Amino acid sequence: MSSQICSIVPPYLLRSIVESQEIEENDRECALRSLNHRDQFVAKRCNRFDALSQPRAAREHAAPEASRQQSIVPEVLLRHIAESEEVDEETRQRARAEIEHSQRVISQYQAAVAPEETGEGAHSAGPSAARAKPMPSTGFYRAIYDAKNDPDEEDLPGKVVRVEGQKVIKDQTANDAYDNVGRVLEFYLKQFNWKSIDNKNMHVISTVHFGKKYENAFWDPTRMQMVFGDGDKFLYRFASCLDVIGHELTHAVTEHTSPLVYQGQSGALNEHISDVFGIMIKQMFENETADEADWLIGEGCLLPDVKGVALRSMKAPGTAYNDPRFGKDPQPASMVEYTPTTEDNGGVHLYSGIPNRAFYLASVAFGGYSWEKAGQIWWKTMTSGRVPARCTFVQFADVTTEVAEELFGEEAANIVRNAWNDVGVTRKH
Repeated sequence: MSSQICSIVPPYLLRSIVESQEIEENDRECALRSLNHRDQFVAKRCNRFDALSQPRAAREHAAPEASRQQSIVPEVLLRHIAESEEVDEETRQRARAEIEHSQRVISQYQAAVAPEETGEGAHSAGPSAARAKPMPSTGFYRAIYDAKNDPDEEDLPGKVVRVEGQKVIKDQTANDAYDNVGRVLEFYLKQFNWKSIDNKNMHVISTVHFGKKYENAFWDPTRMQMVFGDGDKFLYRFASCLDVIGHELTHAVTEHTSPLVYQGQSGALNEHISDVFGIMIKQMFENETADEADWLIGEGCLLPDVKGVALRSMKAPGTAYNDPRFGKDPQPASMVEYTPTTEDNGGVHLYSGIPNRAFYLASVAFGGYSWEKAGQIWWKTMTSGRVPARCTFVQFADVTTEVAEELFGEEAANIVRNAWNDVGVTRKH
């Protein structure tokens, strides 16, 4: 089973569809399947971030093997790349080099453990024999798989349909996923010199056409991949929404910067960070300044007949949709409306709207592009080592204000502090 699954569609929206009497039963059942899938993995997601908040030695001891080997790509995929006539020669050579390196590691491991299995020369090879030096990575691979509407995570990733360097194929959803994953990683490299998800050029696998009418998209870190459903009557086109992919891949980046426990305010900040970087990625590729942008998350995910514009609005939380079939966007824009809840792990999707609006206000106040100042402040905050795993909104506001002054001076610090004050996140004196 997978763990730490975050899906782009908030549970309260799916639940509203499930409970609506104005929606046909078949459509409610589709939403219920998506909701049950999300609920099934919430506890494991929390456990994942709890583990990441532990000291490094404890994390490495407890972490599953898959999470410690985040750069490993199945050899069958590398061989597919290495032998493809549609891939350029440089990419083929890199794939062949990685295959050789992988086989060398396996050979050294077998040489190290074989004496122990036979009881002969158990100490001759020594533990170091199994430790090959990691091969320097010169870039990441993207690979797109097709689940063919299989709803079972155990069958992921599915059938490979497009890999790094190959030309477009007939499946537009697969092409969209391929292109948008590349744009997300290009953004991180260009703006923050961050290489792929883990800063070590981790390869990124995605699966499209997951499940039957599955109305969601998520990042599965145990399998180290993105998963996209096709959607149904209300939500669709997840692979074509750049900010959606940016949001989900940023959850993986958060694991490698400042892991935030997925509960309460720290969980809402976890969601907030994904929205922040997802929206900046969209704005960069649409060449929009902060005051020109619409600040909508999942703008292309709602079907045309839905009365709404997006899944969330960072500019005006609570205004993204208002449809008689599943209600009004419930996100609050200020701490005045904050009420502790046990739903959705303490409202992680609900209350992310409060810091979202603070980031919007700071970005507009700075002027220009959101990633030039506000984005740099939020990035350094996440990589500063000052964000506790169970961070509160006030603590996060303090760190962003401190970082703003360090990067851009006292005036910048005042802009950031005022943005937090405007949403009711204030220090208690």
